[in-house]
Amino acid sequence: MPVSSFPERGRRSGRLSAGRVPWLLVLPALLGLGFLVLPLAGLLVRAPWSALGARLLSAGVRDALLLSLGTATAATAVSLLLGVPLAWLLARTGFPGRRVVRALVTVPLVLPPVVGGVALLLVLGRNGVLGRYLYEWTGYSLPFTTAAVVVAQVFVAMPFLVISVEGALRGVDRRYEEAAATLGATRWTVFRRVTLPMVAPGVLAGAVLCWSRALGEFGATIMFAGNFPGRTQTMPLAVYLEMQRSPEAAIVLSLVLLAVSVLVLVLLRDRWTGTP
Repeated sequence: MPVSSFPERGRRSGRLSAGRVPWLLVLPALLGLGFLVLPLAGLLVRAPWSALGARLLSAGVRDALLLSLGTATAATAVSLLLGVPLAWLLARTGFPGRRVVRALVTVPLVLPPVVGGVALLLVLGRNGVLGRYLYEWTGYSLPFTTAAVVVAQVFVAMPFLVISVEGALRGVDRRYEEAAATLGATRWTVFRRVTLPMVAPGVLAGAVLCWSRALGEFGATIMFAGNFPGRTQTMPLAVYLEMQRSPEAAIVLSLVLLAVSVLVLVLLRDRWTGTP
């Protein structure tokens, strides 16, 4: 047998082995899939589909839904305003302590949201490190207001935007920016006309992640803003409260959050799954 046939046999064997089903892994894989899918299926099965419209239009559900959409959108706008410049500094400059700053940015990703709410209360509360001066100078107390909901959502959601935009900035071909600079464009013009359009998909993905995370925020919100209907009661808080009073309303709110999650997966499927 010619020696050259051995590599061909090896390639053929590799293709065959790659297509085999590892049966020892099938059972735990199916159990894992069922563990993730069955609770969502149970939510769909138990949903009050016949009364869904009436439930969505009820005062409590409607107020929580509108408040959540408004505060999540406001939190995303604030995160874009603050997070894009922060991501640019982390990606493009070499200032001292950059690694420490990046680590601090990612802390809210792993920090329990309830702890984040306590931290916000200790800093921005009426007797907090900064909140006391705000109250003394203006008479305004931030906690337990709608603005506090936005602050809590920004705290937990902005890191998603920063990480996404920083990754997009690092992947940009800087030769286009250098070419624009050699043609006389200022740094602001280069950023606005060259850099920003190239990283727009990353900014959009980060904004969607930020918005969805803000929409689902619970722990930091209930600690820093409370649970007052019409003022600070967002959809996750309403789900918790309605589960004790009206489980059908809680299921309706849960379906809305589930629909948002599915929409986020659809919008970001290229970045997460690599499929068109």
